[in-house]
Amino acid sequence: MKKLLSLSLLALPAALVAAPAANWASRVTMTPIGGHYMGNPAAPTKLVEYVSYTCSHCAHFVSEASAPLRTDYVKGGKVGVEVRNAVRDKYDLTAALLARCGGPAKFMGNHEALFANQSAWIVQVEAYDGNGAAKPTDQIPALKDIGQKTGLYALMNKRGFTNAQLDACIANPQSMKQVLAMTDEAWTKVKITGTPGFTINGTKVDGSTWAIVKAALPPVAR
Repeated sequence: MKKLLSLSLLALPAALVAAPAANWASRVTMTPIGGHYMGNPAAPTKLVEYVSYTCSHCAHFVSEASAPLRTDYVKGGKVGVEVRNAVRDKYDLTAALLARCGGPAKFMGNHEALFANQSAWIVQVEAYDGNGAAKPTDQIPALKDIGQKTGLYALMNKRGFTNAQLDACIANPQSMKQVLAMTDEAWTKVKITGTPGFTINGTKVDGSTWAIVKAALPPVAR
């Protein structure tokens, strides 16, 4: 009888067998402007975050919001989250280029690691900025020097990247173009007043905390 029962279950039409729910939080793609979008492409609610890697408020937002956004909003397909850059200085630019190493599959991990370790590498940035030593003047060598001497390369080494790979990420002209385009959009078109800045379905959010962003998400997202 048990054998017959097992066979009968195997014979159930495929349409009656529930498929596992998609985990949209595991899907990260690059958008036309160069941002990194996590979630269902057809999500009815789209949150865009404009961030600066040297911004302490951004680090606080990411530490507070990443887990609930991923689990409660993005995973089920109701919300898509896109990270875009709003670069403020050369140190921020260095970090933004390094975050893109490894492509979309590695981006969110790089992004969160840079913020999680910000307090450590920002101290080295401050020391580097004030040490008075001669520094490269050309842009790409200058950014590589920053990466090598402020702990940013060391952090990315722990994530599996070699210095040669990191140098290539810094020197990637397409990445540079995209980061600067997003920065221009943030400050001159969206006109964010600081970082982090946000839009939800194209409308700018008045505030920069997770509590404000969460309250601004439409009911469909909850």
